[in-house]
Formats: sequence, C-alpha cells, structure tokens
Amino acid sequence: MADRYLHFTGTAPGRFLTRRLGLPQPAPLRRWSPGTPTLDGPLLHLTAGDSTVTEELSALLAATGLDVTERVERIERPERPERPAGIVLDATAVVTPGGLAGVHAALHPVVRSLAPGGRVVVLGVRPSADDHHQAAAQQALEGFVRSLGKEIGRGATVQLLRIDPEGVAGAESTLRFLLSPRSAYISGQVIELTAAAPAPVADWAAPLAGRTALVTGAARGIGASVASVLARDGARVICLDVPQTGDELARTADALGATALPLDITADDAAQRIAAAVPDGLDVLVHNAGITRDRRLANMPADRWASVLDVNLDSVLRTTDALLAAGTVHRGGRIVATASIAGIAGNNGQTNYAASKAGIIGLVRALAPRAAADHGVTVNAVAPGFIETKMTAAVPLLIREAGRRMNSLGQGGLPVDVAETTAWFAQPASTAVNGQVVRVCGQSLLGA
Repeated sequence: MADRYLHFTGTAPGRFLTRRLGLPQPAPLRRWSPGTPTLDGPLLHLTAGDSTVTEELSALLAATGLDVTERVERIERPERPERPAGIVLDATAVVTPGGLAGVHAALHPVVRSLAPGGRVVVLGVRPSADDHHQAAAQQALEGFVRSLGKEIGRGATVQLLRIDPEGVAGAESTLRFLLSPRSAYISGQVIELTAAAPAPVADWAAPLAGRTALVTGAARGIGASVASVLARDGARVICLDVPQTGDELARTADALGATALPLDITADDAAQRIAAAVPDGLDVLVHNAGITRDRRLANMPADRWASVLDVNLDSVLRTTDALLAAGTVHRGGRIVATASIAGIAGNNGQTNYAASKAGIIGLVRALAPRAAADHGVTVNAVAPGFIETKMTAAVPLLIREAGRRMNSLGQGGLPVDVAETTAWFAQPASTAVNGQVVRVCGQSLLGA
C-alpha cells in the first residue's frame, strides 16, 4: 500500500502544514538502482586523535569509488559549495572521555553540510575488558551515534562500526555497504567486525558470482526480494517454500532464472532433501521462512504457540545443524537468519513470534564463533522493523501509521532493504562480519 503521507510531505503544501503542526517530515530514501549504484557526492574522511589505521582506511575508502577528501575546506569553500554524500570519522584512537572532544570538533563544523540521504559512519573499536577508561570512551560512541541518528534528518543515516585494528582490510565490504544506497533503511546500528581476512571479490558488481544460495520462504514478500537481490549479485538461487505456494513459487523462481524447491521446512527430512537438491553444496543459506499466529497469551492455544516456534525457530536449528554436519554449507559459506525487532522489544499479542525471533538472536550469537572455527562459515541475522508488505498493508490504519512513523526515518522500509542487508552478509568479502544482528528498521523507537 502506498505511503500517502510520505508523498504529501514531499509537496509544498505538505511541507508547510507538517512544519507548522510539528508533524514528522520523512524524506524519500534513495535506494540502489542500476542508474544510481553509488552516493552522489564526495566522501569526507575525518580523524579524532592519533589513529594508527589512517593509511589502510584511506585505501579502503578510495576503493568505494567515492571522491575521498580529508580537507574540510574543500567541502566548505564558498565559490563551490559541495555537500559531502558521506562522512567517515575515525575514532579508533579515542581512549579517554577527554578524547571525545575530538569527535565533537570533527563533526560539529560539517554535519549540517551533509547532503540529503547522506551517510555518517563512525569507526571505533571494541570496548576493552581491561581498561575502563578506554571502555567508557568507546561505549560513549554508541550513545553518540544513536542520538545523532535521531536528530540528523533528511533521510541521512548514522552507524557505529567497530573494527579490529589488526584486520582493517576486513571492513571493506561493510564500508561499501554502509556508504551506498543499499543501506537506505539502516540507521543507529552498531556493527562489530572480527580480524578475519576477507575473501577476494573479482567483480564488486557481481560479488556472488559462482556461488549457490538457498532462500527459504522465497515465494513472496521479503523472501522473494532476497532471492532477487542475490540473483542480481550473481548467485545461482534456489527458492524454497511450502508446496501450497507452488504456482507463486514457480513464478518467482522463473522470473529470476532460479530453481524452485517446494518443501515444508519443518519436515523431519527437510535438511536431507535440501542436501539432495544441491549435490554440489551451498555457499549461502538464508533462513527467511516465518509465520505469525497472533493472540494474547491468555487466549493463545498450544497449537498456535507450537506452530510459530516450529517454523520460525526449531526448523532453523534443525536444518542448520544438519547441513553444517553434512558439509553441505561450504567452507567460506554464509548463514543468514531473519530475526525481528519484535524479538528485541517484544510486541503485544506476539509472545510466540517474539520468543521465536529472540531465539534466532540467541542462535546467531552462540553459533557464530563455533561455526567460524569449525566450518569456516559466518552466521548473522537481519532484524526487520516495519516493512511494507501485504501483511502490514492489512494492519489497521492507525497502527500502520504508527509503525511507519515511529522511527528516525519516519517511514516504513521495503522488502529490498532487508534483501540488501542479507546480500551484504552473504558476500565472500564479509568474512569479518560474524555474529551480528543488524536491525533494518529505520532506527525504530521500539527497543532503541
């Protein structure tokens, strides 16, 4: 369903009225398209403190294809005002609260000049378990980033990326993603990278070329969008969904040149049938299948509880364990699961759904280090917020509008926003991205 309020606020009368009434003024988001694959404008690289990663970071930023500058004067010169499309602030050297003054000094003069729909990425490091001064300073960056994301406006986003100074090269895929239109509906997130070295990418326009991906729940909605983006990025895709969606599943697969696999993911032999369908193995396994059976706990019969937990959580655990044990997921592979902000903040009438999605978060955090060590496989999750689908279109008007507006970007996301995040996780160069749960919610005010 079209967001008429978003369209209205883009008109002159809409801007005037909403400004006078103090109503949200969401900006249209610029997403990836073949004609707009990158942000339009220069990238400003700033540093707070004496960083030890400046040279390596400069090389990575140059590889994004954006015009990188480290001189603020170039952005502000009056004869040619040129707004930066992105700002990267290296705060990895901030180790005391006093050092946070450098964060203010770097961003205060330029944050207003950021172009509409621009990107701000603050680089930090993991808070130390041994140095409480460093831990305080680096944790302070999280509150700073989340607050800046809520005030920056005009469709811009702000993230905190914690890197390992010994593995700066592993940040390339993440910087490419965060500094591009592909991350349009992600803001206020904290992403922590390991020191793992990235696998090489021959062509960043098709980073999944030669890789095989399976997407569950792929007949429609978010799953179909995930399958589409993975195919766009070069993957051979297998679209899995329940046999009842046969015609729709076939249409989705045919449109992508993909393979349809009608299968109930909760079946006892689901993993064996998946393995049989991909005799050469998988590089990417996306657990997207999910259902809702909403009702308050006092009115929820056991079968409604059990069906949601079985589809959304138990089936993910069973098939993941079996496919890893069988070696079906190749070394260097990627497992991506779909959580939800309901699993982070809870939701009225969704104790079963929220429990299942919180369970996915627990699965990711516990399995990720073991899967990397034992199988060379990363495990991550996307946690969507309000995404415009047929399901949310059926939500009553006032609740739907609240869902759309209660985030820093003031609008609902699109299935492609979840798909782009999944594709970033799936890239071979994303080896350092492991055990992460990234909310695709426009920085929802719920659970913030």
